[in-house]
Amino acid sequence: MVAVYRHDIHKARMRGHEHAEESFRGMRVNEQVPLGADRDAALLSRPRGEPEQTLDAHQSWFRVSLLTGKVASTVEPVADVGGSLTELISVEDAEELHSAWLDSVVTSLFSESPYYPYTSLKYHTVLVAAVLDNYRSGFEFDELFLAVTPPGAEPEVVPHRTVLATSRFAVHVTGEPGDRPATRLGGAPARSFADVWARLPAIPFDVDGERRWRVLDAQLRRVRSWSTALQFIEEYVAALNPVTAGAGGDARGT
Repeated sequence: MVAVYRHDIHKARMRGHEHAEESFRGMRVNEQVPLGADRDAALLSRPRGEPEQTLDAHQSWFRVSLLTGKVASTVEPVADVGGSLTELISVEDAEELHSAWLDSVVTSLFSESPYYPYTSLKYHTVLVAAVLDNYRSGFEFDELFLAVTPPGAEPEVVPHRTVLATSRFAVHVTGEPGDRPATRLGGAPARSFADVWARLPAIPFDVDGERRWRVLDAQLRRVRSWSTALQFIEEYVAALNPVTAGAGGDARGT
């Protein structure tokens, strides 16, 4: 699983697949992900076929925030991108690497493609890991669920299956939802986040108690791209719960 978290590092170096290098600062990167997991995860956030420019005057690998409309690198700059990437992917334990990606800031600065600037490299990568881990456990795509923290419960991080973790709730892609509120992803990978979210039997935050959570829920019922939606949740929750002054490193206080 370690290789999965390193497979798209070239995008954080603003390079396409055709210009990807096999190593980065002595570490093997950009290896092919088995079982079609990378392809299937990509289809959760980007359309099939040849890419088309979707945002005029933006031809950069830097992500554009759906929350603010600003380029992410101008809102939350990272002084040493190369150093932060090295620190992130040098982790050798797969579960620790998964946790590090969930907390990563530097990877959230980049999109999956310059053609789709609202997508998120960070959340594409954790989605690939979740899909692959489920496939390796014998699940087919149509057996996977979106599962969320039950209302009022403490969020739990499940290695490789958790695709978003905040201080308030967690989101998982899993073939084993257990007793969490959950709904199936569908018969085939597609940009379907809004539809899947709308089918959840329970929402992991209090939409009845506070307007700000109703706003978030309403927005998530409109966003179809999975990596875009997960990144939007992260930014929205962080805006409600700012990082404690003095926090540093490649980690986000959500």
